[in-house]
Amino acid sequence: MFAVYITHPQVNIDPAIPVPQWGLSPLGAERARLAATLPWASRLRRIVSSAEVKAMETAGILADAAACGVEIVETMHENDRSATGFLAPPEFEAAADQFFAHPTESFRGWETAVHAQTRIVGAVMQALSRHDRSQPIAFVGHGGVGTLLRCHLLGMPIARTADQPAGGGNLFSFSLADLSVSCDWTAIEDWPGVER
Repeated sequence: MFAVYITHPQVNIDPAIPVPQWGLSPLGAERARLAATLPWASRLRRIVSSAEVKAMETAGILADAAACGVEIVETMHENDRSATGFLAPPEFEAAADQFFAHPTESFRGWETAVHAQTRIVGAVMQALSRHDRSQPIAFVGHGGVGTLLRCHLLGMPIARTADQPAGGGNLFSFSLADLSVSCDWTAIEDWPGVER
């Protein structure tokens, strides 16, 4: 049976609001609604989400399609970047490059990639320890920690080359039987799902 790690799609960017409180933009919400119409979404039996608003909104749209609730897990949040606050896109991309390139070092007070990876892997594994592996499950969160989880599952070093495409709203799937990754990052509205 399959699991999916889903990143929230596009958000309303507002430098005056803390990043964890940003919600989905109209485009992001539309993409989530489109994904929710696909057969894989209705097959989900459990949805576990980060507590950040954009992730909870994405999870809620999918939960409506799956007719299941959403479990909130605080430790699934994005890598903690509160030390710098909002960074304009070019500066943020340069900072993200440093975050992935130097996983044991903090960029200007950010949580290190190694710490964030340990946290997200722990959160996912704890949820799976209480999960019926014959039932599909979705984890809804963020691109940075999702990439760190994907690196762990692939058995590869932390690297930005494993990051999702720009814009968010992507997923990768993995097998609940052996935790092997079964697809690359794919736009949520384009993933065909799996046969079983």
